[in-house]
Amino acid sequence: MTDYTGQLEKTARAMVAHGKGILAIDESQGTIKKRFDGIGVESTEPNRRAYRDLLITAPGGAEFISGMILFDETLRQSTAAGVPFPKALKDQGIMPGIKVDKGTKELPAHPGELVTEGLDGLRERLIEYRNMGAVFAKWRAVITIGPGIPSDACIEANAHVLARYAGLCQEQGLVPIVEPETLMDGDNTAETCFAITERTLHALFGQLVRQRVTLEHTILKVNMAVGGKKCPQQASVQQVADLTVRCLLRAVPAAVPGIVFLSGGQSALLATMHLNAMNVTYPKLPWPLSFSYGRALQEPCLKAWAGKPQNVPAAQKALRHRERCNSLACLGQYTEAVEKQAA
Repeated sequence: MTDYTGQLEKTARAMVAHGKGILAIDESQGTIKKRFDGIGVESTEPNRRAYRDLLITAPGGAEFISGMILFDETLRQSTAAGVPFPKALKDQGIMPGIKVDKGTKELPAHPGELVTEGLDGLRERLIEYRNMGAVFAKWRAVITIGPGIPSDACIEANAHVLARYAGLCQEQGLVPIVEPETLMDGDNTAETCFAITERTLHALFGQLVRQRVTLEHTILKVNMAVGGKKCPQQASVQQVADLTVRCLLRAVPAAVPGIVFLSGGQSALLATMHLNAMNVTYPKLPWPLSFSYGRALQEPCLKAWAGKPQNVPAAQKALRHRERCNSLACLGQYTEAVEKQAA
């Protein structure tokens, strides 16, 4: 069996390089349709390709972005100039990654709880993706907060699947991003989110160790400790920063090379402010804190584009502004003045 140790180490380090983050453009067909519906654009293959082309070829992205997570369809597409997307990324110095899970299904006998599927045939798919140029992968698990949930069974099932996926990735030379997302859809407080996230992370790292996954070659993608959307009393930016970091210090081993946050429905502005507050207040953590945002990086860009080819330069400018703001937030150097500079 090929020994990928050196390659995994190099990729993992580069993914969380100083001041860089990951752009998630791996929306499933259902999710991208919702995004396109919001701007009145039909979700056809040519429209999806044109939009992803805009994101992938945006000038200057490599200054702030270490990698992009692609969807299966996107990994197989090419730029308008006919360059395969993975090559177009590598030519700029950006690493191509791939979302490999098959989405969530109801967890049997556990109403309101979900488990992510997609382990069947994963080894073969990873070999194909590696041959197409992917160097890292992502798998998302979903933890729902509600009356009496999440159950230990749901947390354990998702942690086990994440660990199995991570082991398969490392076997094939791809760095796994493990993403257990505690959803922010309920009316819970940030403190409840903190407690559930801590439980989830303890279960996840227990399973990763049991499955002999090398932590040094694994990136954690996780939610921040925020209140649910329906919670009447939202935590302040500083409270979110403090709760999130305390949770990570309790549950994430120092061996992990980096932590990237998902935006999880936060506004573009709040996602940046929260990340910045953590890096300002806690400059000496065991791991760099960075971003792997989808919507929080793309939303202004998507609105500026609106499906019109003539809007591509303006859309790419909006994307670059958000990338720069979040890059500065990784360094604790984001300010209101930076935000106000023309996107």
